[in-house]
Amino acid sequence: MESITPPVIAIVLPCYNEEKALPETIKVLSELCGSLKKDGRISEKSFIICVDDGSSDKTWEVIDRLHQKDKNVKGITLAHNRGHQYALLAGLMTAKEYCNAAISIDADLQDDPNAIVEMLDKFNDGAEIVYGVRSSRSSDTWFKRNSARCFYKLQSIMGLQTIYDHADYRLMSRRALDILSQYRECNLFLRGIVPLIGLETAIVYYNRNPRVAGESKYPLKKMLQFSIDGITSFSASPMRWIFGLGIGLLLLDIMVSIYVLISYLYGETVSGWSSLMLSVWFLGSIVLISLGVVGEYIGKIFTEVKARPRYNIKNSIGLEL
Repeated sequence: MESITPPVIAIVLPCYNEEKALPETIKVLSELCGSLKKDGRISEKSFIICVDDGSSDKTWEVIDRLHQKDKNVKGITLAHNRGHQYALLAGLMTAKEYCNAAISIDADLQDDPNAIVEMLDKFNDGAEIVYGVRSSRSSDTWFKRNSARCFYKLQSIMGLQTIYDHADYRLMSRRALDILSQYRECNLFLRGIVPLIGLETAIVYYNRNPRVAGESKYPLKKMLQFSIDGITSFSASPMRWIFGLGIGLLLLDIMVSIYVLISYLYGETVSGWSSLMLSVWFLGSIVLISLGVVGEYIGKIFTEVKARPRYNIKNSIGLEL
């Protein structure tokens, strides 16, 4: 699509079991879009696209009902639950055929929709990727706040190019989306992929709000898995750390060996204790840790080489696919 003024903007909402939140979310976003259209900031053809990630509740029925009330609300549903990153990618790749830029935002309205106005300003000034970044984490619990800081620091140590305190609230131009479509990996971590695109970028800061309704879809277990996927998808540092760990444990084993030998010479050991101590310290630690880390990478290679579709769209509302 050629660049036009005002631009056609698509707002992409990945949704999983969001039947309670969607009516309020669409109401707020529709009012914002209506205001921007009235001011001539965005085209009358701008729309909202909801991506149902194989929800088990009535999310798809809610999207259909909202579309009947407002034709600017469109939707696609995935054939089965694939996870937030795949649902988001499906929405972006679908929307890019109809818009000049797409804005991704979660359906719970924790990301302040008013930041979209400033994102559009940055886009009009030439930025092709505009990141929404939290201005503070004061609303988070102590554990979540500090675990997030550790995660970002760990990413930085391992060489990942991520934006601190940025989730998946961002604006991407049509050109940025076309480039994103060329990244074909199945192990998706969009927060790491998007900075690799390398176009003109900008940052907009906003305050995080409470969920408009429903419950968080990211409990501690999923957050940890998401963190592991992000690191192992973009960095081979853990593999190198295995070597360093092995050297460290080898030095420790030498010191333990000296202690065991002295204990043996003074007769302060029982039969078999020396060999047991050495095997537990050395072989157990190195082998188990090494297998775990290497297995994580082999699992990702296994997924990639099969080259299966990253998602399948089951149905759509208001779009010709």
